[in-house]
Amino acid sequence: MTRPEFALDVEAISAIPAVPVVLSMVKHLTGMRFAAVARVTDSHWVACAVDDSINFGLKPGGELVLESTICHEIRQHHNPVVFGHASVDPHYSTHHTPLAYGLESYISLPIVLADGRFFGTLCAIDSVPADLDDPAIVKTLTLFSQLIAMSLDTQGHLDTARAELSDANEHGRLREQFMAVLGHDLRTPLSAIRMSADLLATKTEDKRSLGLVAAIRQSSIRMGVLIENVLDFARGRMGGGIPVKRHLTDDLADVLAATVQEVRASQPQAIFVERISLGERVYCDPLRISQLLSNLLGNAVTHGSIATPIHLDVTQDDGQVVISVTNRGTPISARMMPLLFEPFTRSEAGGRGEGLGLGLYIASQIATAHDGTLTVNSSAESGTCFVARFPAVPQA
Repeated sequence: MTRPEFALDVEAISAIPAVPVVLSMVKHLTGMRFAAVARVTDSHWVACAVDDSINFGLKPGGELVLESTICHEIRQHHNPVVFGHASVDPHYSTHHTPLAYGLESYISLPIVLADGRFFGTLCAIDSVPADLDDPAIVKTLTLFSQLIAMSLDTQGHLDTARAELSDANEHGRLREQFMAVLGHDLRTPLSAIRMSADLLATKTEDKRSLGLVAAIRQSSIRMGVLIENVLDFARGRMGGGIPVKRHLTDDLADVLAATVQEVRASQPQAIFVERISLGERVYCDPLRISQLLSNLLGNAVTHGSIATPIHLDVTQDDGQVVISVTNRGTPISARMMPLLFEPFTRSEAGGRGEGLGLGLYIASQIATAHDGTLTVNSSAESGTCFVARFPAVPQA
């Protein structure tokens, strides 16, 4: 039975597909009938892989007394040990290892990892002499031991990468769950704030108090948008995209017009010029398309020039609904373009950096969920224009 502390080492060697072939080749090259890969520490000798044709009795996980092996010496000096006829060898004829195990031929090479740590040995033994004088034998077995060491290093790197990836995935999952729970739990106190603001507005006529109530209501509206964005982001990340409920609707134009009015009321400093022309029923989720438009208009207010109008065009063209939002201001830099539709990314081009940076990400996800696209063009001459397109009718 394998000691628990060496189970991973035995498993690592068994996971290298080349090891059985290597052991077979060692036996073939040396003419010896037993070959093994051993894990050798300062206290243990453990067989990790074995090719045995002499019934020596060792299996993977089996052990020899460390001090009875020559591998114990190799661990200290990191040099190969080779002899083909122990009983006539000046040194090994009296060595305790050949005498204890009845060995005549022996070859063992160190397996040293890339960071210099000694793993063990690649070795072969037999009870009969073997011709091991050819230098090519040691060179070839040295390459085999290096191959095993490199395979162990590669496995170690893969295990580390897998562990880091697992940790990153777990951290991401917990972060997104936290965001979802946080967004959900914030809705209740926010609703109370809105209701309190509405109630206060009916109880006073003082202009200063009404101004404070309006500020509270405005802040609660903005907070509501942020919470919904957080929830949508969490849903999209954990559920494979932002969910939409599409159906044929003939009031999308009215819904979008109402969306513009809501944004206009919440952004009185901005100027909106809209043209909404939808002549047919549209297959969509009206609330999600309203959210897409609200995010695009909010982005235009935040990052565009307040001194110039924001233009909105909603039309149907060649079987598609086209929503175009254009604003003036500092153009988006080429460096920021690839990041615009990524979460938590704010444009640094002329904007005030408000919000979580989820608006454009969510808008692009809504467009994707409608089998559509969201694109952007930006230049000093024509301004910044976001265009969302999606099919107006169900696709086959």
